[in-house]
Amino acid sequence: TVRVWDAERGVQIGSPLQGHTDWVRSVAFSPDGTRIVSGSGDNTVRVWDAERNVQIGSPLQGHTSYVTSVAFSPDGTRLVSGSDDNTVRVWNFR
Repeated sequence: TVRVWDAERGVQIGSPLQGHTDWVRSVAFSPDGTRIVSGSGDNTVRVWDAERNVQIGSPLQGHTSYVTSVAFSPDGTRLVSGSDDNTVRVWNFR
């Protein structure tokens, strides 16, 4: 589960982003702030609509161990994920 908080007011923004079946280990916002990417111990990467709090598409699968880091490219068209399986994957995202 991913929860987004207003750091100044200390309150949760919107509903939790639910879908992962294990701990979420890394989260990042897209450069324009409209999407969130999360990586989990369930070996998946998920992309979320930050305004509607819904998952975009299916989980990205390919890692064989925990996803420990995620990031968007500066232009927001690619995702990068790193895993305990000793791989880094680049995902095209449009």
